[in-house]
Amino acid sequence: MSKLLEGKTAIVLGVWNKWSIAYAIAQAFSREGARLLLTYQNDRAKPTVEELGRELGAAEFFPCEVQQQPDINKLAESLKSGGHKLDVVVHSLAAAKHEELNQPFLNTSREGFQLAMDISAYSLVALSKALSPLMTDGGAIMTLTYLGSTRVVTNYNVMGVAKAALEAEVRYLASELGPNKIRVNAISAGAIKTISARGVKDLGKMLEISAQRAPLRRNTDTGEVADTAVFLGSDLGRGVTGNVIYVDAGFHIMGL
Repeated sequence: MSKLLEGKTAIVLGVWNKWSIAYAIAQAFSREGARLLLTYQNDRAKPTVEELGRELGAAEFFPCEVQQQPDINKLAESLKSGGHKLDVVVHSLAAAKHEELNQPFLNTSREGFQLAMDISAYSLVALSKALSPLMTDGGAIMTLTYLGSTRVVTNYNVMGVAKAALEAEVRYLASELGPNKIRVNAISAGAIKTISARGVKDLGKMLEISAQRAPLRRNTDTGEVADTAVFLGSDLGRGVTGNVIYVDAGFHIMGL
């Protein structure tokens, strides 16, 4: 059986460390034969991402601070001038000020709200606009979300609102990019103990409750999310667009 992503070029945004979901996705893509491209936020992050990328066999690295539109434009220009045609784009980016996740949502600051929305939500729109012209044979754009987008999750606060916006974007982008044979989906991963997730207060309690309540009676792992990303990026997912796919051991179906 051939590798599921053989012959495809994928760019993954959001690889920061070995414990991130983005790293697991990049690892799975490499395993399945994709030509892997990675981005890094700034010069400080560059050495770490390049070291991780070399382990994964990444072909090239590109700077991109998604809060800066010139960086996004330059990324697209660099890919185009380098002759890169994209088949898969992975948006695994989210951020919020620490204090916004440790106080009542009612106290969310305007600055904190704007930051979370810009990085966690708007960046998908900006990147899709810039990179979709390079997807000349169609392909897949995917992002990462969480149940806090549709349900109140204590301490998730402004990130839940940003993820709700992100999921709405997936539907609008899927509609507009569909004629170009570009599919857009979100993976809603269950609570996972990543470094980024540690910013959410009482993460340990969330993980404990998830494992107790989920139908599979366990938490999700990054490998399961990564395999779903492989499905979406491969021809197996050719009929799937505009969806939020839950990979959370079934936790999202549970009520009282």
